[in-house]
Amino acid sequence: MMTRRTTLKTSMAVTLLGGLAPQALASTGAGAGSYVYIDEAAPHARTFMQWPVNRDVHPEADFLFWLQQSIAGVANTIAEFEPVVMLMGGEHRTLARKLLSSKIEIWDVPTDDLWCRDSGPHFVSNGKNLGVSQLNFNGWGNKQTHGNDGRIAAFIAGRLGLPVFNNGIVGEAGGVEANGAGLLLAHESSWVNPNRNRATRDEIAAKLIEAYGAKKLIWAPGIIGADITDYHIDSLARLVDDKTVLIQMPEQPDLEDPWSVAAFETLAVLQNATSVEGEKLIIETLPEPRNIRSTSADFVSAYANYYICNGAIISAQFGDKDTDQESAAVLKRLYPGRQIIQLNVDAIGEIGGGIHCATHEQPEV
Repeated sequence: MMTRRTTLKTSMAVTLLGGLAPQALASTGAGAGSYVYIDEAAPHARTFMQWPVNRDVHPEADFLFWLQQSIAGVANTIAEFEPVVMLMGGEHRTLARKLLSSKIEIWDVPTDDLWCRDSGPHFVSNGKNLGVSQLNFNGWGNKQTHGNDGRIAAFIAGRLGLPVFNNGIVGEAGGVEANGAGLLLAHESSWVNPNRNRATRDEIAAKLIEAYGAKKLIWAPGIIGADITDYHIDSLARLVDDKTVLIQMPEQPDLEDPWSVAAFETLAVLQNATSVEGEKLIIETLPEPRNIRSTSADFVSAYANYYICNGAIISAQFGDKDTDQESAAVLKRLYPGRQIIQLNVDAIGEIGGGIHCATHEQPEV
């Protein structure tokens, strides 16, 4: 089905869950306390994005330029609905400004890659003020260089004058779905993993619940080692509201495909899960595209990896007319009153991600 960050994928084998991490969880600051994650569908003050520049990560100049054009296209589209801040080192401003809308603000914050969902600031709020809940991004278990990206969240918090809450959890926001109503959904493979946290599943769940100000976490197994993220949940399933989950599913299970197996395992978990209030979850589905433009075996074609901004849903289209239209119709029904805008983001798909992976919202308070 789908992989991510495949340009730097090593020869890691797909493994079962288990093992100890090289770093134990340790509290290095106050917990979020009364600060909680606000649903992505709530009003935003702005969207943060990152400009990809690192030639160790993207050695081919032509591809890197294509990737930058794709990121600019996403940013320019979002900027029609809300403010966008693009993070980059100042030396890249001249070239980037040729691609970016004049509506987009550029902040001089050095970056490596584009994955702002994972390395950008993760905001929480107490209803009056914002804080940043530090998830301690470590390059998906030190698989990719992150000398600049690992500093971004704390830097933005400092620039905005916000408190940082850090309970020692290591991971990425793309590895957790949250509905702003106390419910979290995650693949164990991205968290209960030797490259992020040395702790039990229950201990990690408690830290994630604290970091998000949540009440309940639903675990699904996921896959360790098949891609650089160890299977982030946001390319498969999204929490739409307090009891509705949207999941992208193939038509039939393929026991020879670990991504298909993992998707059906996650679906089975969701079918037996309940909301914070104890109600059975409502499960909606997105189709799996079949006839896509890319011929790469590692291409990520995840309709589920959409971004919610003020007044719109920014989603991908992959060249399959039928499933492109079907996915747009599903999103229109689930998010009434918002425009559904589909973009060709094949360059991002080629390196294992999507629109949600490249964006991070700052809620309005």
